[in-house]
Amino acid sequence: MSHPRPPASAASLKWFGWTDPGKVRPNNEDAFLGLQFDSKEVHHLGKLGEASMHHGDFAFAVSDGMGGASAGEYASRIALEKIIALLPRSFRRHAVGWETDFVDVLTELFGEIHGALTHLGRSYEECAGMETTLSLCWFTPDRMYFGHIGDSRIYYLPAREGGIRQLSHDDTHVGWLLRNGKINEREARAHPRRNVLQKALGGSNQFVDPQAGAVAFETGDIFLLCTDGLVHGLYETHLVELLRSTPPGQPAANLAHRLVEESLDKDPRDNRTAMVIQVL
Repeated sequence: MSHPRPPASAASLKWFGWTDPGKVRPNNEDAFLGLQFDSKEVHHLGKLGEASMHHGDFAFAVSDGMGGASAGEYASRIALEKIIALLPRSFRRHAVGWETDFVDVLTELFGEIHGALTHLGRSYEECAGMETTLSLCWFTPDRMYFGHIGDSRIYYLPAREGGIRQLSHDDTHVGWLLRNGKINEREARAHPRRNVLQKALGGSNQFVDPQAGAVAFETGDIFLLCTDGLVHGLYETHLVELLRSTPPGQPAANLAHRLVEESLDKDPRDNRTAMVIQVL
């Protein structure tokens, strides 16, 4: 978790989303989601937009499915459909005075998704072994809560301090080596086991133990959610250059589209998805 900072003085978010199957794979097992919700309504958000936070919370998520045939596509989309159904329910609980810790809410949500995928995998042959990563950002008026499992990523680029930070932990042995200084970013990208997951939702995973955390945000901060395909082509220094290329609040083309296109130019093989959220 980050050290607390004052709540954001401006209560608006601007978002950009884009996904691409790449130039090799026939289907896209990635998916992304944007939601605005309160105790009464849920609104699906488009690929780009801007809205005030005075009328409800926001949720953004990316998922990267895995499995034979079309099972990976089903897994990633089922995960997002569960968020649509379950996260607003937590908002309603809080609105009527239920004191629920965000870690409990996110752990319950990830557990429900895991249970649904596991059940489908056991019930239907075409869904056998289906699993997915999931990275979720839940924006309330003064804090962003996140939940994560797998090797999709959540990045945080503060407006005023330091460089880009990867909030999520890659659930791979290579990710552990990188976090603990055993290898560098370049070595991690070339490691033969970089895509071997230790945790995911569904599949043969018995236990769900998502990472959860919170960040107090302020005007000018930028968040990036992406699947692993995006960073196959872009180092973190490149991400910063692209994310800062247009100041928050200024007219811009879809930043997520630009990230995906730049990544495809470097490495066209995998599916890739990006969601960029600016605090205005």
